[in-house]
Amino acid sequence: MIRLVPPAGDDSDHASLRAEVRSFLASVADRLPAPGSPTAVDAWLTGWDEDFTRALAERGWIGMTVPVEYGGHGRSFEERFVVTEELLAVGAPVAAHWIADRQIVPSLLKYGTDAQCRGFLPGIVAGEVYFAIGMSEPESGSDLASVRTRATRVDGGWRLNGTKVWTSGAHRAHAFIALARTAPVDPERRHDGLSQFIVDLRAPGVRVSPIVSMNGAHHFNEVFLDDVLVPDDMVFGEIGRGWTQVTSELSFERSGPERFLSTFGVLAANVESGADAASTGALVARTAALHQMSTAVAGALQRGEPADVPAAVVKVLGTELEGDVAEAAALHGDPTGPFGGVPLPAAVTAALDQRPGFTLRGGTTEVLRGVIARGLGAR
Repeated sequence: MIRLVPPAGDDSDHASLRAEVRSFLASVADRLPAPGSPTAVDAWLTGWDEDFTRALAERGWIGMTVPVEYGGHGRSFEERFVVTEELLAVGAPVAAHWIADRQIVPSLLKYGTDAQCRGFLPGIVAGEVYFAIGMSEPESGSDLASVRTRATRVDGGWRLNGTKVWTSGAHRAHAFIALARTAPVDPERRHDGLSQFIVDLRAPGVRVSPIVSMNGAHHFNEVFLDDVLVPDDMVFGEIGRGWTQVTSELSFERSGPERFLSTFGVLAANVESGADAASTGALVARTAALHQMSTAVAGALQRGEPADVPAAVVKVLGTELEGDVAEAAALHGDPTGPFGGVPLPAAVTAALDQRPGFTLRGGTTEVLRGVIARGLGAR
């Protein structure tokens, strides 16, 4: 099996953890998709398996960075990176806990109240509490400053009205963190007046409507908020500081290994087939470079350093790579030879179907290039 080569900086503890994860994955090989299978493509977004999530939780591989006082394991971002990278490389079905573990955990630890941390983190660590993301809206694209969902102050809390879209897993998740306007738009300061709220997706007034992709898959949803009451203790962070909080949260969303490993199974299949060595070699080299870059971002997050610009770079380069892997396999891959018992074209078709989404989710490539330009210009 084609596997990732650990970074040169992997110390003995990381190497031991990596070997432990690989041993576990070998023991549950019958629960994993074949490397060339279409279900191995984008498994972190589409592979919802709550039993598998709980199996990972039993081994301490969910909520690894959560402090022990909140039911976690007190481990580092680098250790979490090792585990998630190994899971993604084999297309493990990790969608159930992915958003909660990837960005809700660090956001709660940074901005949440003690009561919120105690209320949600132990369940996330146990693999029993799932979150979605409540940022994007219809007709807003990646311009989060244009959100129209409004939160109005009432006795004991806030009333939310609006619509969120592209909310992966919302039909199964327990909650999401919604970005909403709590003050009128100031044309000169569009990022002001935004706040975040933890919304129970089973609360009165919440309606989740499926968005079915052209290939028949369903993981996206549209969430309608109709006079939904959010109590004061579910205000997330500070009222009016939503933009700062969201920017921080997006660093976790954009920088992870899922931004270049969604089509790793297809790349591995192409390597095994021996087709067009020059093209495949270039893709392997780009994967290795992103492997190092994403590891470096994990280190920055561990040190508490700003990572929004490096995260944007990883996301832009990573999603371009994922799409190029799909196209290269379609152009140069063996059209008949099976890999792991699955015909390669099935995985390639799935990867090509998903390519448009690679460059949209987590921020469009065009918007992120602007983030990178502004960030580099300010240094």
